[in-house]
Amino acid sequence: MREINGKTRTSGLIGNPVEHTMSPMIHNFLAEELGIDMTYVPFHVEKGALDTAVKGAYSLNVLGCNVTVPYKSDVMESLVALDDIAEKIGAVNTLVRVEGGYKGYNTDITGLLRALKSEGIVLENEEVIVLGAGGVGRAVAFMCAVNGASKVYLLNRTIEKAEHIAEEVNCKVGTQCVEAWRMEEYDKLPDKKYLVIQATSVGLFPKVDEVVLEDEAFYKRVKAGYDLIYTPWETKFMKLVKKQGGQAYNGLKMLLFQAVDAFELWNECKVPDESAYKAYELLQQAVTKR
Repeated sequence: MREINGKTRTSGLIGNPVEHTMSPMIHNFLAEELGIDMTYVPFHVEKGALDTAVKGAYSLNVLGCNVTVPYKSDVMESLVALDDIAEKIGAVNTLVRVEGGYKGYNTDITGLLRALKSEGIVLENEEVIVLGAGGVGRAVAFMCAVNGASKVYLLNRTIEKAEHIAEEVNCKVGTQCVEAWRMEEYDKLPDKKYLVIQATSVGLFPKVDEVVLEDEAFYKRVKAGYDLIYTPWETKFMKLVKKQGGQAYNGLKMLLFQAVDAFELWNECKVPDESAYKAYELLQQAVTKR
């Protein structure tokens, strides 16, 4: 067991709730694996106390923090600097200690990009369907546009929300590749195979029998489906993709790589692939036991 002493740096997760998090498993394993004197703990922050928590963390010499729901946008007001991507997305999940406070980054998106690449999925010149126009869908659409997707079809039940995001992303990226569509009008899209990223919470445990689109005809258009959910291990979305012959993946590697990216930012290091995949095996075991 690692010794925690006066030289040990503290990092952690700001959110509400945080009791379910698996992030300590990843960061504490990586710290031990790489011989870095750091520990990671959850910080439950009540509504209205976010700014106090961020400033208090800095005063307590906390090395860095992750931020989860419901604070990914609100936390930006408490920071002294923002990474360009995080600023454009309008959401921060990683705080890095700098002079006078914290700088905000979005490693959810860099982590998702690394996860896709690890499965051999390249966004450049790809046509992508994004299901859901919430905060996650917005970030995913931005990631696809920035990384060279030729077209991003943003499908949502409320078209106005998707239209607003499409206009915003296109404006910030300087492209016209993002289009807003009603969820039920998928059959009007060009008849071809797509990479589909499921960016809603539909199908999350315990509601494992739900899916944002039921129609089998939709899944015949999916060559690869990436569900950002990882509990259950195989979502109904993934099952429907596989039934029609497509490749299907869950979001556990996104969880892994967003943590790895944050760890590297805090400690100014490079996590070896071997160490990252050891952490992934631990996560996999934990998820399948739930």
